[in-house]
Amino acid sequence: MKILILGGGNMGMTYAQSFLRSRIVTADNLTVLCRTYEKANQLSETHEGRFFSDPRLCVPDADLLILAVKPQDSPKLFEEIGDLTQPGQVYLSIMAGVRISTIREALRADKIIRAMPNLPAQIGAGATAFTSTDAVTRIELVMVQNLLSTTGKTIYVEREEMIDASTAISGSGPAYIYYFMNALMESARQMGFSDSEAELLVSQTFTGAVDLYNKTDLSCQDWIAKVASKGGTTEAALRVWGDTGLHEGIMAGARAAFERAKELGK
Repeated sequence: MKILILGGGNMGMTYAQSFLRSRIVTADNLTVLCRTYEKANQLSETHEGRFFSDPRLCVPDADLLILAVKPQDSPKLFEEIGDLTQPGQVYLSIMAGVRISTIREALRADKIIRAMPNLPAQIGAGATAFTSTDAVTRIELVMVQNLLSTTGKTIYVEREEMIDASTAISGSGPAYIYYFMNALMESARQMGFSDSEAELLVSQTFTGAVDLYNKTDLSCQDWIAKVASKGGTTEAALRVWGDTGLHEGIMAGARAAFERAKELGK
Protein backbone atom coordinates (compact mmCIF):
# COMPACT_ATOMS: atom_id res chain seq x y z
CA MET A 1 0.00 0.00 0.00
CA LYS A 2 1.28 3.44 -0.97
CA ILE A 3 0.67 6.07 1.72
CA LEU A 4 0.82 9.80 1.05
CA ILE A 5 0.85 12.28 3.92
CA LEU A 6 -0.20 15.72 2.76
CA GLY A 7 1.55 18.09 5.16
CA GLY A 8 5.05 17.87 6.58
CA GLY A 9 4.27 19.63 9.87
CA ASN A 10 4.28 18.23 13.40
CA MET A 11 1.35 15.83 13.05
CA GLY A 12 2.22 14.75 9.53
CA MET A 13 5.75 13.84 10.56
CA THR A 14 4.49 12.25 13.79
CA TYR A 15 2.48 9.81 11.68
CA ALA A 16 5.33 9.24 9.23
CA GLN A 17 7.78 8.37 12.00
CA SER A 18 5.25 6.21 13.87
CA PHE A 19 4.39 4.20 10.76
CA LEU A 20 8.04 3.56 9.97
CA ARG A 21 9.00 2.81 13.58
CA SER A 22 6.26 0.20 13.84
CA ARG A 23 7.34 -1.34 10.50
CA ILE A 24 3.74 -1.19 9.35
CA VAL A 25 4.96 0.49 6.16
CA THR A 26 8.31 0.69 4.40
CA ALA A 27 10.11 3.91 3.50
CA ASP A 28 9.63 3.17 -0.20
CA ASN A 29 5.84 3.21 0.23
CA LEU A 30 5.66 6.34 2.40
CA THR A 31 5.55 9.76 0.76
CA VAL A 32 5.14 13.21 2.30
CA LEU A 33 3.92 16.21 0.32
CA CYS A 34 5.40 19.46 1.64
CA ARG A 35 4.39 23.05 0.97
CA THR A 36 7.77 24.06 -0.48
CA TYR A 37 10.71 22.44 -2.23
CA GLU A 38 12.99 23.70 0.54
CA LYS A 39 10.95 21.93 3.24
CA ALA A 40 10.84 18.71 1.23
CA ASN A 41 14.58 18.81 0.72
CA GLN A 42 15.22 19.54 4.40
CA LEU A 43 13.07 16.63 5.59
CA SER A 44 14.60 14.23 3.06
CA GLU A 45 18.02 14.84 4.63
CA THR A 46 16.90 13.89 8.14
CA HIS A 47 14.02 11.43 7.72
CA GLU A 48 13.20 8.20 5.91
CA GLY A 49 10.61 8.21 3.16
CA ARG A 50 10.06 10.15 -0.03
CA PHE A 51 9.42 13.90 0.03
CA PHE A 52 7.86 16.06 -2.68
CA SER A 53 6.55 19.58 -3.11
CA ASP A 54 4.74 18.93 -6.41
CA PRO A 55 1.42 17.08 -5.90
CA ARG A 56 1.46 15.87 -9.51
CA LEU A 57 4.36 13.58 -8.63
CA CYS A 58 2.65 11.74 -5.78
CA VAL A 59 -1.13 12.24 -5.50
CA PRO A 60 -2.30 10.08 -8.44
CA ASP A 61 -0.32 7.00 -7.32
CA ALA A 62 -1.32 6.99 -3.64
CA ASP A 63 -3.68 4.39 -2.18
CA LEU A 64 -4.21 6.21 1.13
CA LEU A 65 -3.99 10.00 1.38
CA ILE A 66 -3.65 11.46 4.88
CA LEU A 67 -4.85 15.07 5.01
CA ALA A 68 -2.61 16.60 7.69
CA VAL A 69 -2.57 20.33 6.95
CA LYS A 70 -4.01 23.05 9.17
CA PRO A 71 -7.80 23.42 8.73
CA GLN A 72 -7.41 26.95 7.38
CA ASP A 73 -5.11 25.61 4.66
CA SER A 74 -7.56 22.95 3.47
CA PRO A 75 -9.22 25.05 0.71
CA LYS A 76 -5.82 25.65 -0.92
CA LEU A 77 -4.92 21.96 -0.59
CA PHE A 78 -8.22 20.89 -2.16
CA GLU A 79 -7.62 23.25 -5.04
CA GLU A 80 -4.13 21.89 -5.64
CA ILE A 81 -5.02 18.18 -5.60
CA GLY A 82 -8.66 18.19 -6.73
CA ASP A 83 -7.88 17.37 -10.37
CA LEU A 84 -5.25 14.76 -9.44
CA THR A 85 -7.25 12.39 -7.27
CA GLN A 86 -8.24 8.95 -8.52
CA PRO A 87 -11.31 6.71 -8.02
CA GLY A 88 -10.93 4.24 -5.16
CA GLN A 89 -8.44 6.26 -3.17
CA VAL A 90 -8.99 6.34 0.60
CA TYR A 91 -8.74 9.64 2.50
CA LEU A 92 -7.86 9.96 6.17
CA SER A 93 -8.37 13.49 7.49
CA ILE A 94 -6.93 14.71 10.79
CA MET A 95 -7.94 18.32 10.09
CA ALA A 96 -9.96 19.64 13.04
CA GLY A 97 -13.37 20.99 12.13
CA VAL A 98 -13.28 20.01 8.44
CA ARG A 99 -16.33 17.86 7.90
CA ILE A 100 -16.63 14.76 5.75
CA SER A 101 -19.18 16.47 3.51
CA THR A 102 -16.66 19.24 2.76
CA ILE A 103 -13.97 16.74 1.80
CA ARG A 104 -16.40 14.71 -0.29
CA GLU A 105 -17.51 17.74 -2.27
CA ALA A 106 -14.03 19.22 -2.72
CA LEU A 107 -12.32 16.00 -3.83
CA ARG A 108 -15.27 14.08 -5.28
CA ALA A 109 -14.34 11.30 -2.88
CA ASP A 110 -16.40 8.49 -1.36
CA LYS A 111 -13.96 6.68 0.93
CA ILE A 112 -13.31 9.14 3.74
CA ILE A 113 -12.17 8.57 7.31
CA ARG A 114 -12.12 11.47 9.74
CA ALA A 115 -9.98 11.23 12.86
CA MET A 116 -9.13 13.42 15.83
CA PRO A 117 -5.73 12.65 17.38
CA ASN A 118 -4.19 14.58 20.25
CA LEU A 119 -0.78 15.91 21.22
CA PRO A 120 0.55 12.83 23.08
CA ALA A 121 0.43 10.99 19.74
CA GLN A 122 3.91 12.48 19.31
CA ILE A 123 5.25 10.01 21.89
CA GLY A 124 2.97 7.08 21.05
CA ALA A 125 0.59 7.84 23.92
CA GLY A 126 -2.19 9.54 22.01
CA ALA A 127 -5.94 9.07 22.02
CA THR A 128 -7.65 9.10 18.62
CA ALA A 129 -11.34 8.91 17.80
CA PHE A 130 -12.28 8.16 14.20
CA THR A 131 -15.30 7.55 11.97
CA SER A 132 -15.85 6.75 8.31
CA THR A 133 -18.21 6.84 5.38
CA ASP A 134 -20.09 3.71 4.37
CA ALA A 135 -17.97 3.38 1.23
CA VAL A 136 -14.87 2.49 3.27
CA THR A 137 -14.53 -1.29 3.34
CA ARG A 138 -13.95 -3.22 6.55
CA ILE A 139 -10.46 -4.18 5.40
CA GLU A 140 -9.60 -0.55 4.66
CA LEU A 141 -10.97 0.53 8.04
CA VAL A 142 -8.92 -2.06 9.91
CA MET A 143 -5.85 -1.04 7.96
CA VAL A 144 -6.30 2.62 8.91
CA GLN A 145 -7.01 1.73 12.54
CA ASN A 146 -3.74 -0.19 12.65
CA LEU A 147 -1.95 2.89 11.34
CA LEU A 148 -3.64 5.17 13.88
CA SER A 149 -2.85 2.74 16.68
CA THR A 150 0.88 3.24 16.13
CA THR A 151 0.43 6.61 17.90
CA GLY A 152 -1.61 5.33 20.87
CA LYS A 153 -5.15 4.18 21.65
CA THR A 154 -8.03 4.44 19.17
CA ILE A 155 -11.81 4.44 19.40
CA TYR A 156 -14.26 4.12 16.50
CA VAL A 157 -17.44 6.23 16.66
CA GLU A 158 -20.50 5.77 14.47
CA ARG A 159 -21.57 9.43 14.25
CA GLU A 160 -19.39 12.24 12.94
CA GLU A 161 -20.72 14.53 15.67
CA MET A 162 -18.72 12.42 18.13
CA ILE A 163 -15.51 13.56 16.43
CA ASP A 164 -16.40 17.08 17.55
CA ALA A 165 -17.06 15.71 21.03
CA SER A 166 -13.68 13.97 21.08
CA THR A 167 -12.09 17.24 20.00
CA ALA A 168 -13.49 18.82 23.17
CA ILE A 169 -12.41 15.94 25.43
CA SER A 170 -9.23 14.29 24.17
CA GLY A 171 -8.17 16.77 21.48
CA SER A 172 -8.19 19.80 23.78
CA GLY A 173 -7.80 17.67 26.91
CA PRO A 174 -4.00 17.89 27.27
CA ALA A 175 -4.32 21.67 27.65
CA TYR A 176 -6.84 21.17 30.46
CA ILE A 177 -4.38 18.90 32.26
CA TYR A 178 -1.54 21.38 31.82
CA TYR A 179 -3.80 24.16 33.09
CA PHE A 180 -4.48 22.25 36.31
CA MET A 181 -0.82 21.23 36.66
CA ASN A 182 0.29 24.82 36.23
CA ALA A 183 -2.04 25.96 39.02
CA LEU A 184 -0.67 23.28 41.37
CA MET A 185 2.92 24.18 40.47
CA GLU A 186 2.22 27.83 41.21
CA SER A 187 0.69 26.85 44.55
CA ALA A 188 3.75 24.72 45.35
CA ARG A 189 6.07 27.63 44.61
CA GLN A 190 4.04 29.92 46.85
CA MET A 191 4.41 27.35 49.62
CA GLY A 192 8.20 27.52 49.32
CA PHE A 193 9.23 24.87 46.79
CA SER A 194 11.70 25.74 44.04
CA ASP A 195 10.62 25.61 40.39
CA SER A 196 12.25 22.22 39.82
CA GLU A 197 10.83 20.80 43.04
CA ALA A 198 7.33 22.03 42.17
CA GLU A 199 7.53 20.53 38.68
CA LEU A 200 8.76 17.19 40.01
CA LEU A 201 6.09 16.92 42.70
CA VAL A 202 3.22 17.84 40.38
CA SER A 203 4.29 15.90 37.27
CA GLN A 204 5.05 12.74 39.24
CA THR A 205 1.75 13.04 41.11
CA PHE A 206 -0.16 13.18 37.83
CA THR A 207 1.83 10.32 36.30
CA GLY A 208 1.45 8.12 39.38
CA ALA A 209 -2.25 8.86 39.81
CA VAL A 210 -3.06 8.02 36.18
CA ASP A 211 -0.96 4.84 36.27
CA LEU A 212 -2.69 3.75 39.48
CA TYR A 213 -6.11 4.44 37.96
CA ASN A 214 -5.28 2.44 34.83
CA LYS A 215 -4.08 -0.58 36.80
CA THR A 216 -7.28 -1.09 38.81
CA ASP A 217 -11.03 -1.27 38.29
CA LEU A 218 -11.74 1.51 40.78
CA SER A 219 -13.54 4.66 39.63
CA CYS A 220 -12.32 8.22 40.12
CA GLN A 221 -14.82 8.62 42.95
CA ASP A 222 -13.47 5.45 44.59
CA TRP A 223 -9.94 6.81 44.54
CA ILE A 224 -11.03 10.21 45.80
CA ALA A 225 -12.70 8.50 48.77
CA LYS A 226 -9.49 6.57 49.49
CA VAL A 227 -7.40 9.75 49.59
CA ALA A 228 -9.88 12.10 51.27
CA SER A 229 -10.14 11.07 54.90
CA LYS A 230 -12.82 12.80 56.96
CA GLY A 231 -11.62 16.10 58.36
CA GLY A 232 -8.29 15.83 56.51
CA THR A 233 -6.32 17.99 54.10
CA THR A 234 -7.78 16.54 50.90
CA GLU A 235 -11.31 17.10 52.13
CA ALA A 236 -10.44 20.74 52.83
CA ALA A 237 -9.31 21.27 49.25
CA LEU A 238 -12.30 19.42 47.78
CA ARG A 239 -14.67 21.51 49.88
CA VAL A 240 -13.23 24.75 48.49
CA TRP A 241 -13.45 23.46 44.94
CA GLY A 242 -17.02 22.36 45.53
CA ASP A 243 -17.95 25.79 46.92
CA THR A 244 -16.37 27.57 43.94
CA GLY A 245 -18.10 25.32 41.40
CA LEU A 246 -14.91 23.91 39.88
CA HIS A 247 -16.56 20.62 38.81
CA GLU A 248 -19.35 22.44 36.99
CA GLY A 249 -16.83 24.86 35.50
CA ILE A 250 -14.78 22.04 33.99
CA MET A 251 -17.88 20.52 32.44
CA ALA A 252 -18.98 23.91 31.12
CA GLY A 253 -15.55 24.46 29.57
CA ALA A 254 -15.63 21.08 27.82
CA ARG A 255 -19.11 21.88 26.54
CA ALA A 256 -17.91 25.23 25.20
CA ALA A 257 -15.10 23.44 23.35
CA PHE A 258 -17.64 20.99 21.89
CA GLU A 259 -19.90 23.80 20.66
CA ARG A 260 -16.92 25.62 19.14
CA ALA A 261 -15.82 22.45 17.35
CA LYS A 262 -19.27 22.17 15.79
CA GLU A 263 -19.18 25.83 14.74
CA LEU A 264 -15.81 25.38 13.03
CA GLY A 265 -17.26 22.56 10.95
CA LYS A 266 -20.05 24.65 9.49
